[in-house]
Amino acid sequence: MSGSPAGGSGPLDGILVADFSRVLAGPYCTMLLGDLGADVIKVESPGGDDTRGWKPPVRDGVSTYYLGVNRNKRSVVLDFGSPEDRVLAHELVRRADVVVENFKPGSLAKFGLDYESAIALNPSLVYASITGFGTGKGATIPGYDLMAEAISGFMSLTGDPDGEPYKGGVAVFDVIAGLNTAIGVAAALFARAQGAPGQHIEVNLLSTALSGMVNHTSAYLAGGVVPFRSGNAHPSIYPYEPLATSDGEIVVAVGNDGQFKRFCEILGAPELAADPRFARNQDRTRHRDVLGPLLVERLKLRTKEEWFKELLAAGVPCGPINTIDRGVAFAEELGLDPVVKVPFDGGELGTMRNPIALSVTAPTYRLSPPALGEHSAEIREWLRNRPA
Repeated sequence: MSGSPAGGSGPLDGILVADFSRVLAGPYCTMLLGDLGADVIKVESPGGDDTRGWKPPVRDGVSTYYLGVNRNKRSVVLDFGSPEDRVLAHELVRRADVVVENFKPGSLAKFGLDYESAIALNPSLVYASITGFGTGKGATIPGYDLMAEAISGFMSLTGDPDGEPYKGGVAVFDVIAGLNTAIGVAAALFARAQGAPGQHIEVNLLSTALSGMVNHTSAYLAGGVVPFRSGNAHPSIYPYEPLATSDGEIVVAVGNDGQFKRFCEILGAPELAADPRFARNQDRTRHRDVLGPLLVERLKLRTKEEWFKELLAAGVPCGPINTIDRGVAFAEELGLDPVVKVPFDGGELGTMRNPIALSVTAPTYRLSPPALGEHSAEIREWLRNRPA
């Protein structure tokens, strides 16, 4: 449909995405689509995406936040308040296969860029809207991840039991909402290929959060239990938390009774696995206050690195608590090749590999995150030259 030349080889080659989103959830979604071959045109206001100004840290003066979610896109500046630019925006919608937007509900209608107007221009369009709290009674609530973490109950689960509630270390529900939107777009494109018309995809942060809390929301809905924060401990599994060694903590993630038996054997305490208080997971969870000190007593005889190697070799899930640099390095040591390079400012920019591995139509990394309006001239010219 698009006739646009900037896609890449991949399962979405030939798909044109008009990206009217900014900050995180929408741009993360459209970056994933771009990695999979779609031609993504990032439409920005004259002020640009908010994240361009979220500094520090920076790379060559550019916000690393912005750089993290905007590769494989071209940027055009369009002022929706300008009649001429609105014509170009409408033409982009007419040519697009997909629109992704995260404006405040209802605010695009005055520019003729809302779903109803867009589908009238392009009946086969897949139109994805990301909001904070839906388009009904929650339409006026600003859509920030931190608010979703608070209102959903997520922060009540995060932090020390006797301490303050904490937010996640990343904007977790923005990211999951972006993933959900990408899945919705892929599903709608598949349905269209089977003969379905275009359709409207709606994703909101609150629903994403409630779904993403899986076992905790299930505890409430199915068990009538309102979970509360328990620090690094798991409410239903033990040991499944950091435990002290001679030189720091190691995470132990024992998920079943067989793993616990092997864990005790490596610790030199097989009698713990035979103890009826600890033999089954539900018993260990109930008696964690007794079991914990017994495990730590043995773990403190060696370093966390020594335990990591030996426990992992025995099939006991565990791991060090790394900083980001060590996390990337460990992925490299495993041969996961986590870092991919894109051209940037006459050199190269390291970015994180798309987490989806496809054996035939692999993701590609063609374009660096664009400067504001970097491709405005070529895209404007392309849109003005409307095909017959």
